[in-house]
Amino acid sequence: MAAHRRAFIAGVFEHPTRKAVNKSLGQLHREVAAGALADAGLTRADVDGYFVAGDNTNLYPLSFIDYLGLRPKVIGATDTGGSAYVTHVGQAIEAIEAGKCEVALITLAGKPRTGGAAADPVPDWPLPDVPFEQPFGRAVINTYAMCAARHAYEYGTTSEQLAWVKVAFSHHAQHNPNAMLRNVVTVDEVLESPMIADPLHRLDCCVVSDGGGAIVVVSEAVAKALARPLVAVRGYGDAVKHQAGGKVDLTYTATRWSAAVAYEEAGVTAADIRYASVYDSFTITVLEQIEDLGFAEKGKGGAFVADGGLISGVGRLAVNTDGGGLCNNHPANRGGMTKIIEAVRQLRGEAHPAVQVPGLELALVNATGGWLGTRHAAATMILETK
Repeated sequence: MAAHRRAFIAGVFEHPTRKAVNKSLGQLHREVAAGALADAGLTRADVDGYFVAGDNTNLYPLSFIDYLGLRPKVIGATDTGGSAYVTHVGQAIEAIEAGKCEVALITLAGKPRTGGAAADPVPDWPLPDVPFEQPFGRAVINTYAMCAARHAYEYGTTSEQLAWVKVAFSHHAQHNPNAMLRNVVTVDEVLESPMIADPLHRLDCCVVSDGGGAIVVVSEAVAKALARPLVAVRGYGDAVKHQAGGKVDLTYTATRWSAAVAYEEAGVTAADIRYASVYDSFTITVLEQIEDLGFAEKGKGGAFVADGGLISGVGRLAVNTDGGGLCNNHPANRGGMTKIIEAVRQLRGEAHPAVQVPGLELALVNATGGWLGTRHAAATMILETK
């Protein structure tokens, strides 16, 4: 199926700010949109498809379309949290292949650091599960801590092994001038940081940042007229995992299913992948996805990530060479957008020389959205240079 794909990622942009004190949410969206379009060699007038997730409230696609001055023929607003932007790329490709649009713009922006939502509390939404969970004090961090504790119970995964995820990404972040945390840390420093929700320490948790990013997806006809290197999507898959009435295994994610679809469509396996962008809200998020993506057997992810297994030029698999959400940024508390951007940089040969994977032709992007301990979605893409 990969040979029949007729749409390409032509432009990407990551906002350099991590603390947008004097910028509105609309400004951030406008600036990332302008950056991605400039990267592609296109203008706002070329855009006829627009995709955005829940970066605002109340008719948010219409608000941003108005603010950006767009006239799209296709509008997408699927919201699956951090995985939404990977899903949007897939939806944009489908719209382009169906002849509905030629140039699709996808934007993300947020201000959780300066906008009063830094702690990312679980809101009292009018959803059927909330009354059953809120009395027990559900929060984002403790739902992930439950997954880490269960993985440790089932497979003997240690806090030291989880710490290696943070260590690896800190080695990458030292080369990123925009990263929030640029200091290389050790396993001991991770373990000595305050315990937030057992067994997760403070350094097992992602940063909270303002900022955003944008992606431009174009048709084959438009792509041929552009001077920029193009990135194709060879395979793509979506999946969801929910609580199933309480009959849930906390040691795996919906990635188990989304990855299977993406690999089959791309005609590749995990063994073909040397670089991966993997959503990293917490260290346990990475470890479970590493297993679900087939890079390690279930229960052996701890051994895979240990001793620099994810460090570019050291381990078999380079992961999150921009520093990821654990060290670089996590705009709007949603990490899927920046995962795509760094994968595109790697495939273009535009990552920092110290972390660039040489001769890279294939890259994998995987993001989750929601809460691993309750309900969540996953989206997987296999990208290649063209």
